[in-house]
Amino acid sequence: MTVTQTPPRAPVRPEIRPPSLLRASSAIVWRNLVHIRRMPEMLLDVTVQSVMFVLLFAYVFGGAIAVAGASYKEFLLPGIMVQTMVFASAVVAMGLTSDLQKGIVDRFRSLPVPRSSVLVGRSISSLIHSSIGVAVMAVTGLLIGWRVRNGVVDGVLAFALLLLFGFAMIWLGIWVGSLMRTVEAVQGFMFTVMFPLTFVANTFAPPESMPAWLRTIAEWNPVSALTQACRELWGNGLPAPADAAWPLQHPVLVSVGWSLLLTAVFAPLAVAAFRRRSRD
Repeated sequence: MTVTQTPPRAPVRPEIRPPSLLRASSAIVWRNLVHIRRMPEMLLDVTVQSVMFVLLFAYVFGGAIAVAGASYKEFLLPGIMVQTMVFASAVVAMGLTSDLQKGIVDRFRSLPVPRSSVLVGRSISSLIHSSIGVAVMAVTGLLIGWRVRNGVVDGVLAFALLLLFGFAMIWLGIWVGSLMRTVEAVQGFMFTVMFPLTFVANTFAPPESMPAWLRTIAEWNPVSALTQACRELWGNGLPAPADAAWPLQHPVLVSVGWSLLLTAVFAPLAVAAFRRRSRD
């Protein structure tokens, strides 16, 4: 008898299909949100701190600052919400630097996922994080007397402007986070830049009371345009005075323009810096 043996078949490996950019970005967004859920202290800056800022400015400085056409509480809320969206850049910068330091980005690079999904996921999760702060401030403002007085459409448009500008600032944060080597360096740099940017503006006090040179800087500050746009859309005060700078006379248009310009400038810089850093 002759026994014929058939050669063993080679194991068939399943085909690995890299996920799309949307799917990979969604997974990274979910990873960052789960991280927040497991470390709820990461929400302190947009919950407890947000309420503290609103109450302190409203009741400590509210009696000392006179605002024409509105109470100081209504004048304050748009400015402090804009400040929250501006500081979104610091949050994303520190988060990205931490991931780069701990080697988490290197783990993502070893997976068959688009490299840009790391940035897209980080930017979207940071925007969600900042939006929580805006929502908390809105609820706190409603409790102390702030109101949206110009209808639903204008109210939603103002919130959309906040998100658009916050998204632009996030790309600035990604750029800085890709350049800096430590979280401490990022924190020092971002807060050194963001505090003058948000305080030399019309966020907490009318610029008319400032010296002429400082008033010019404040009125051309993009933060002032966004704050003025939110105030006008929500009906929280009078329009800008006749002698105000051009950005405050057309705040909605200028806010959209600044958001698009900042995104067009910092998004390519952020992507290039992240690629260089992730190759190190």
